[in-house]
Amino acid sequence: MNVRRRLLSGTAVAAATALGLGLLSACTSASTAADGTSGKLDVVASFYPLQFLAERIGANHVAVTTLTEPGQEPHDLEISAKQTAQLQESDVALYLKNLQPSVDEAIGQSEIGTKIDAATLTSLEKHGNEVGGHAAEHDGHEGEEGSGEDPHIWLDPVKYAEVAEGVGKAFEKADPDNAADYKKNTAALVKQLDALGTQFEDGLKNTRTKVFITTHAAFGYLAERYGLTEEAINGLDPESEPSAGRVKDLEKMAKADGVSTVFYETLVSDKTAKTIAADANLKTDVLDPIEGITEKSRGDDYFQVMESNLKALQSALGAK
Repeated sequence: MNVRRRLLSGTAVAAATALGLGLLSACTSASTAADGTSGKLDVVASFYPLQFLAERIGANHVAVTTLTEPGQEPHDLEISAKQTAQLQESDVALYLKNLQPSVDEAIGQSEIGTKIDAATLTSLEKHGNEVGGHAAEHDGHEGEEGSGEDPHIWLDPVKYAEVAEGVGKAFEKADPDNAADYKKNTAALVKQLDALGTQFEDGLKNTRTKVFITTHAAFGYLAERYGLTEEAINGLDPESEPSAGRVKDLEKMAKADGVSTVFYETLVSDKTAKTIAADANLKTDVLDPIEGITEKSRGDDYFQVMESNLKALQSALGAK
């Protein structure tokens, strides 16, 4: 099957913003006040993938507070007054602009000295599979282009490594006394991400099909990186309902391309996925966008869940 490249446009803004202080080590929730007397850098991360980077790079020099509680859908987050007050007391805010509007607003209005937008540390893209795309081609027409850039950069190990390097450089400038440790920790994390990328590349190189269906258009970067085609039921909004036409297109595409599985995620209802799968006589499985770690997650951290995702893709795509 001829897999089309899904990249429609790219806005590349590169490299690390240099900024001022902050982080804290053990992860506390946003409902727990940061320890301003710990002597550690105090950082607020907007959600799990950025919390994970901050903890791995900062290690025992930082204390990390996350605004998004485990199990909470980050797209739906509304900042509380208490969280806004805690944000004001932090040294560093680490966030991903345009993923969580209430976070963007709160950070924009805050007087935090160091504001690190992860979206400036790598390039963002628009992907053409959010509404119509490949599935619509089987019905003889193209779908509309998705609106807005795809924020799910952490699901591509290469882009996530670029963000890690930018965060590491920002921490080095914020806390020169511990710069050597930040540099060492960043290098170790990037090496691990490089190895993960190689696992995906090797594991998805030879498969029976290159097309997969998900409820949420979170895997465009991953699909780009490893020569796959993502077809999303709901687009970038995991809670939206697909049109009857979209469902029909997906069912036709699944039959034409030998798709066996409809993927759903842990933080959103699986009802739509199971309905479409039942109608098209397909299986369902989890493909986790890793927006938070819960007891339902197939792993305890980013790397374990990504490895579970690889196994799920290999099974669904018929890896040889």
